[in-house]
Amino acid sequence: MRIAVVGAGAIGAYWGAALHRGGAEVHLIARNDNLRAIRENGVRVLSPRGDFVARPNATDSPAEVGPVDYIFLGLKEHGYPTCGPLIGPLLGPDTAIVAAQNGIPWWYFHKLSGPYEGHRIETVDPGGITSAVLPPERAIGCVVYPATVLQAPGVVRHLEGTRFSIGEPSGELSWRCKALSEAMIAGGLKCPVEADLRDDIWIKLMGNVAFNPLSALTRATMVQMCQDVNTRRVVTQLMEETLDIAARLGSTPDISIEKRLRGAEKVGHHKTSMLQDLEAGKELELDAIVSAVVELADLTGAVASTLRTIHAATALLAHTSGVAPSRRGAISLPQPQAALR
Repeated sequence: MRIAVVGAGAIGAYWGAALHRGGAEVHLIARNDNLRAIRENGVRVLSPRGDFVARPNATDSPAEVGPVDYIFLGLKEHGYPTCGPLIGPLLGPDTAIVAAQNGIPWWYFHKLSGPYEGHRIETVDPGGITSAVLPPERAIGCVVYPATVLQAPGVVRHLEGTRFSIGEPSGELSWRCKALSEAMIAGGLKCPVEADLRDDIWIKLMGNVAFNPLSALTRATMVQMCQDVNTRRVVTQLMEETLDIAARLGSTPDISIEKRLRGAEKVGHHKTSMLQDLEAGKELELDAIVSAVVELADLTGAVASTLRTIHAATALLAHTSGVAPSRRGAISLPQPQAALR
């Protein structure tokens, strides 16, 4: 099995190192200091489950790798439309693309039976530019649960979790999902193949759509947002509205809001990825995590008043801070190149 990881940041390098340890042929597409460190010392994973070092191939030139069986995308969602030069040389006739993104994926309505089958979500696939680069028929959905940090170039700090849920947009239990699951399990990861991955997407999104924008607006950590009575109420409202939108689309995530809150509180004084990006002056993942959910509320007729208020405030914050998503809003910032992470 040949695998390429495009964007060997914290999650990409951790996933690639685990797959390499399990016996797969792994090629990490990285750059700059991270590439140099991986070439010299391999990927060093520091984990409460045991430290290890993996030495997969590392390059900044996908053309050196050629076609692979699976491409794991470790890019931020806003890098997808411009990642064609990175993806193109890796594609063979049957290459599958596994996108480790937060929020609503561009393929969401691909092969989803019902009134919205084939509907394009403008927020994450504006004008079809993402689908043109990443054809939905190649997509394997992936919901990432592990928490990792790129502590230094080539050094991944694994904090918790080993589960990567995967699934076909059609719900089929395909051979390509089964083969990938077996390879991930061989590398020490948990990898259930889900018949309806969209339920998992909404379970994770319940937290992302609430905690990410609120943390950017308040600069608060996970535990602070959970323990403050007022923000906890706002989080609850956001989760209720998100579950309402999911239900209108036929998804019924099997988790209570209270359980989701307890899990978030246990994370402690952790800054969300959106707050970290804001503090670092990076573009926010607002489109897939919040804007797309608002678009789905419009599509299904959901009121979602709290969600719309938080979205408006966070979008304005992003604009005034100079980190607005480049594809949305009245003022368009220059389109960035695909950023590896």
